[in-house]
Amino acid sequence: MTSRPVRDDHEPVTTNGTIALVNLSAQIDSLATQGQRADSTTLFAVAQQAVLVDLLALRGHLLGRVADYEHAAQLAERLVCEAPGDSIALLARARTRATLHRFAEAMTDLDAAGRAGAAQATLDGERAAILQAVGCYAEAQLLLRKAAPHQSDFTMLSALAVLQAERHETAEAEQVFGEARRSYRGVSPFPLAQLDFRRGVMWMREGDLPAARAWFEAARRRVPGYAPATGHLAEVDLLLGDPEAAVAHLRPLVETSDDPEYSSHLALVLRVAGRYQEAQQWRDRAAERYDELVLRHPEAYADHAADFWLMVGSNVDRGIQLALQTLVMRQTTRSYALVQRARAASNQPAHHTP
Repeated sequence: MTSRPVRDDHEPVTTNGTIALVNLSAQIDSLATQGQRADSTTLFAVAQQAVLVDLLALRGHLLGRVADYEHAAQLAERLVCEAPGDSIALLARARTRATLHRFAEAMTDLDAAGRAGAAQATLDGERAAILQAVGCYAEAQLLLRKAAPHQSDFTMLSALAVLQAERHETAEAEQVFGEARRSYRGVSPFPLAQLDFRRGVMWMREGDLPAARAWFEAARRRVPGYAPATGHLAEVDLLLGDPEAAVAHLRPLVETSDDPEYSSHLALVLRVAGRYQEAQQWRDRAAERYDELVLRHPEAYADHAADFWLMVGSNVDRGIQLALQTLVMRQTTRSYALVQRARAASNQPAHHTP
């Protein structure tokens, strides 16, 4: 299939992405200060703290900051301790647990939020995202359809596009991605950047690297410094045979993000570029960070760490161990594929790694 160039799509006007990121951090700081002064059990304070949790998670995603995810999770845990029967607090904790791939606990929180009075459409939307993450696409689609009448067109179409993309229904997804873009009426650049990023991920999985590159660039134009889009752009450039461009993308990212994925990718592209000594430094940094994160958040990082040890880390045994750990936690297509790849790697003859 031929993918559409970005210029053919409706181009909504949004706030400058750099300014929006500055404003996001300012809003986080303001809410954090207010939270320290307020009586944390009032309805208003709970709602404010829940917003703070969501904003921290958003910044964590945009800038690749694991520390923000952890801060959001800690706040949400405290919020539920202080207001255990509040549906807003339970929903906030469910989202942070889902972000860290603690899906069963997130579902338990959603059940409790339902008993505490959370809107059914909200619960359906949250449950759909979790079911999609664990590969239960049919169940996720049913819930999305239930929630659709209560959501904005953009929210509904975006969720549907991503679901179809993950089901490899590429032609249908491409059409719905376009519809979602045309339906956007907001001024924040973040939802559109995230949508364009997911569109790029779809084309990358389908092997259309130029289309993937175009959408990752679109996401970065919307929000300069958008870490996942930048990291994937580097992957595409490496696959297109331009490791130096990939290095240029990753250099700033490893200085601002504490996610080891980018250090790992930088080590890989430096190795491809023949800069082995420099690559080793970033490989070691990624290894240390992955070990930390797998201990603290195994559900979220064991699979990424397995990928690292099978490729850049050059420790197949460790890769197999983590791949099997992932499969125990989550029986998804990706988990089975990871174990299969790890076992295939273990059967290959050892080769020299610079």
